[in-house]
Amino acid sequence: MIRNTLAALLMFGSTALAHDNWLSKQRSPAGEWCCGVGDCAVMDPKSVTLTSRGYWLNGWGTIAGSGLREFYREGVPEPEAMPSPDGAYWRCKRPDGTRRCFFSPPPNT
Repeated sequence: MIRNTLAALLMFGSTALAHDNWLSKQRSPAGEWCCGVGDCAVMDPKSVTLTSRGYWLNGWGTIAGSGLREFYREGVPEPEAMPSPDGAYWRCKRPDGTRRCFFSPPPNT
């Protein structure tokens, strides 16, 4: 019984810790919670281009915490980009895979 309780605490505790970071404390411009690392991919910087209309994503992102890689090809209007506290590009998704939040480092960093 103690072993089962400990296993449950470890399983749910690690899930809670995964969402206890800066990503989970951010809201999109539409007011949605960006959620946590399991919903967000750190983008390869070579796959992100700043254009006159915003950001163009054309490459791979790695889902934080799992190491899974996903390919993205989409535009992000500049007003929808939020400052990235850790200086990386991040794309967070909804359960259907559409973009919920996008974070970018400050220009010229």
